[in-house]
Amino acid sequence: MRNEKEMYELIIDTAEQDEHIRAVYMNGSRTNPNAPKDILMDYDIVYVVNETRPYYENEDWLSAFGDILYMQRPDAMDAALGRECDFSKSYGWLMIFTDGSRIDLHVQTAEECLKVIKDDTLCEVLLDKDGILTDILPASDEGYYVKKPDKCEYEAVCNEFWWCLNNVVKGLYRYEILYAQDMLNIYVRPQLIKVLSWKAGLLNDWKISVGKSGKYMYKWLSEDEWERLLMTYSGGIAGEMWRAADIMCDLFEKTAVFVADGLGYEYNLKDAEGAKLYAGYIKALSKDGAVALKDIGSEDDII
Repeated sequence: MRNEKEMYELIIDTAEQDEHIRAVYMNGSRTNPNAPKDILMDYDIVYVVNETRPYYENEDWLSAFGDILYMQRPDAMDAALGRECDFSKSYGWLMIFTDGSRIDLHVQTAEECLKVIKDDTLCEVLLDKDGILTDILPASDEGYYVKKPDKCEYEAVCNEFWWCLNNVVKGLYRYEILYAQDMLNIYVRPQLIKVLSWKAGLLNDWKISVGKSGKYMYKWLSEDEWERLLMTYSGGIAGEMWRAADIMCDLFEKTAVFVADGLGYEYNLKDAEGAKLYAGYIKALSKDGAVALKDIGSEDDII
């Protein structure tokens, strides 16, 4: 795998040799001063160009970056699927090379660049031939800080968590494991991650980022909270999923109450108690249900 110095030289040299590339900037984790650094970090690069068409109509120029092992063209894919996109403003390639290096490369017009670059606080200018990016502030993850919720958002997240729990237990009772997993992970879990991030923000003056998908959450949780969060991830066995849901409910409630107290909001105990009562009722039914006992192991596996 090529080292960072080699990659930066290649990226900048390519731009310097092409008169149609007028500026280069980078964003993503490599510009984040608080992101853990390792050899697998992508190079998220944007070339600011006079016109995008020559670059996506003839991709031979990409060979300058190395032998491509495999790639994705997200804009072309979106267009093929009927999604709205404008190649004339921006076009991109996500590439992994045979040496293991990865570049997420975009070409973008100057007009489009000036519209979007200030919305991302993790941008770092690498080359600016025309001085169009002189007022870009140093890269910071400030734009990704956990945002303090207002009362309506807090209440909506709590309601969504407890309401969607009914679909999880319904799926488990019916032994519809794939459905139950989706309900748990796509609809219920994001609410847990949100209240955990709010607690972290509350304890740190709202000046921290938990990263995409909460990947840096371990930095801000207590050891016990982190261990319990990991225990909410289960396999495809109904008994494991019941236990994961139980732990998730307990962790959510303790955290949501803490956040409510800290922000002066009211935790909706009625919703929570109702949801837990219903879930307990369905769980008790599933202990005697022939469908749930299709799970591997004995009845002891179903809690």
